[in-house]
Amino acid sequence: MAIVSQQAARPGRWVELAMLLLALAIGLYAYLQVGLATTGSPPAGMVTQVGVLVLLALVTHVVLRWRAPYADPVILPTAVALNGLGLAMIHRLDIAEGTAFASRQVLWTMLGMGAAVAVVVALRDHRLLRRYTYSAMIVGLAMLLLPLLPGLGREINGARIWISLGGMSFQPAELAKILLAIFFAGYLVTNRDTLALAGRKVLGLQLPRVRDLGPILLAWGVALVVLVFQRDLGTALLFFALFVAMLYVATERLSWVLIGLLLFGGGAALAATTLGHVGARFEVWLDALDPEVYSRQFGGSYQVVQGLFGMASGGLMGTGWGQGRPDIVPYANSDFIIASLAEELGLTGLLAILLMYLVLVQRGMRAAIGVRDGFGTLLASGLSFVVAFQCFVVVGGVTRLIPLTGLTMPFLAQGGSSLLINWMIVAILLRVSDAARRPAAMTGDLPIGPLPTAGDVAEVTFRPTGDDANPTEVVRLS
Repeated sequence: MAIVSQQAARPGRWVELAMLLLALAIGLYAYLQVGLATTGSPPAGMVTQVGVLVLLALVTHVVLRWRAPYADPVILPTAVALNGLGLAMIHRLDIAEGTAFASRQVLWTMLGMGAAVAVVVALRDHRLLRRYTYSAMIVGLAMLLLPLLPGLGREINGARIWISLGGMSFQPAELAKILLAIFFAGYLVTNRDTLALAGRKVLGLQLPRVRDLGPILLAWGVALVVLVFQRDLGTALLFFALFVAMLYVATERLSWVLIGLLLFGGGAALAATTLGHVGARFEVWLDALDPEVYSRQFGGSYQVVQGLFGMASGGLMGTGWGQGRPDIVPYANSDFIIASLAEELGLTGLLAILLMYLVLVQRGMRAAIGVRDGFGTLLASGLSFVVAFQCFVVVGGVTRLIPLTGLTMPFLAQGGSSLLINWMIVAILLRVSDAARRPAAMTGDLPIGPLPTAGDVAEVTFRPTGDDANPTEVVRLS
């Protein structure tokens, strides 16, 4: 008979606070440099705008200490640093263009971080979301189709992906990202054995049964509907890629990835030849420097080329905050904010920002691996993939690695709906990571609940009973 006692794992909240102060200092320094470089004095609204970010970040930290004490200590500071850099660049472009998007972005930051706090407080256990698997599917599809309603939907720059309520615009497809990720996680955790084990093996590759192809064909069909009727290449690509990625995580079968790539390739070829706006995106990608394509009034390559010139002028170290000309690129504060940052921070600064995204995605994936339930694994990996895929598509489009798609850079780009939903994604990842890092309650000989993760230390003491004369053993897990 062995008696087991456990030393509690380190929550990491003090580490989070130290990193949070560093993240806030990054945003404050960027804001201050913009003002000094453009006007010679600190920005007039710096105290208010930066003060709001500092207050919200500290409130979120306190709430995590209260409701999710074992949440990953790196996720929140990384998101705050990215949000702060985005605010500084939007403010810099406001000065150049005479706009006031930064103050509006601060308002959306308040709403986003408030929503994140609400999710952490209200959602005590991420597994509760599994109850709403099919409800999430219905609401998610409704969100995708909402912009098509007459009188409610709005068409901006050729894409009908917005709705207008009370004078404010919102992109419902952003909310659909979370809802469909919940549906995919709930559906796949229930059916993954059938999807993974059934089917024939051909040339060493496990192929699924024909009747099991229904879900992926449905996801492909929904993506095509969005592409055709809303003219939104980015959203269509995102949702189909999300389903394929989660399907692979659930089944670990390469055949699903190959089928997804074939469907994507066929759909892309069909869209490029039959849909004019998709064909124009491919033409801009392949012939951006062609004079006829460059000078085209609508659907030309002027924006892409100007962004490339801006990044080239930034070089390795950049022109410095407020000392470049990113304002001559159309939509420099939203679609092309990566080009704006690359011009003023250089390749070095851009790589640092991309490393922040890599850290954010890695910590989300770590939570997915560490949590003990399959639903949490699929949900966290799916949401992490959404962030990673958006970064790849946006940076790839700006640098002409792939065609432009119209997605926004998480936390950086100007846009309220995107910022709001990305903060909700952070909240869900924090909740899942809390479950993954929470130490096991150990009684008797067997552990109950999740085991300690790497970086946590659990001390297990075995005390011999009876006539057993062996000394006490201490096992440390790290």
